[in-house]
Amino acid sequence: MPEPKRLVAGNWKMNLLRAEGIALARAVAAEARGAHRCDLLVCPPFTLLAAVADALGDSGVALGGQDCHAAPAGAYTGCVSAEMLKDAGCGHAIVGHSERRHACGESDGDVRAKTLAAWRAGLVAIVCVGETRAEREAGRAIDIVSAQLAGSVPGEATAANLVVAYEPVWAIGTGLTPTNEDIVEIHAAIRGCIPAGARILYGGSVNPKNAAEILALAEVGGALVGGASLKAQDFWAIAQACG
Repeated sequence: MPEPKRLVAGNWKMNLLRAEGIALARAVAAEARGAHRCDLLVCPPFTLLAAVADALGDSGVALGGQDCHAAPAGAYTGCVSAEMLKDAGCGHAIVGHSERRHACGESDGDVRAKTLAAWRAGLVAIVCVGETRAEREAGRAIDIVSAQLAGSVPGEATAANLVVAYEPVWAIGTGLTPTNEDIVEIHAAIRGCIPAGARILYGGSVNPKNAAEILALAEVGGALVGGASLKAQDFWAIAQACG
């Protein structure tokens, strides 16, 4: 079986208003119509999903949501269901991002329920895992990530419905990255916990300068990009590093 293409996913987080989001999506779509060797995905804020879907058009760039609720509908003010994401044109949903786990108190059980919701709606779940600085310094990084996977990923996972994103909490938005050896070690541990063929992304201060080196590492099946995904040229440079 051929190795799946790497996936470069942009997590726009809580950034950009309508005009900015449309302009960025159009710029990414224009680049994507050129030659590239990876799959591309953008995950804008909920308010921009419909507009970005239109701007991406037939470029081949996929659309994803940054979170979803476990229920398909109901009295959950301020929440968005996986079915709503699907209806807006999404094919993916990020669940369990560290900013949800730590700022919003989401547990592994919560992430597992959201993963099942994503699958229920026909979405690929991008399940995020990662350790804090204190946990890494205590030598517990692999134990923490393995436990998160065990609690967050349901047994029905397949290479077709699951992507795992490893994002060390201390590296997100800080400009810091683990050593290559640390990345390889964690990705190897993750590989032993998930179905064969499921892609494992690295995230945490990925940028055009370090992307090629990181993407060349064993078991790194792509990147989950934060700040650098807000600039089309930077995002495209990371995508080109997949070559």
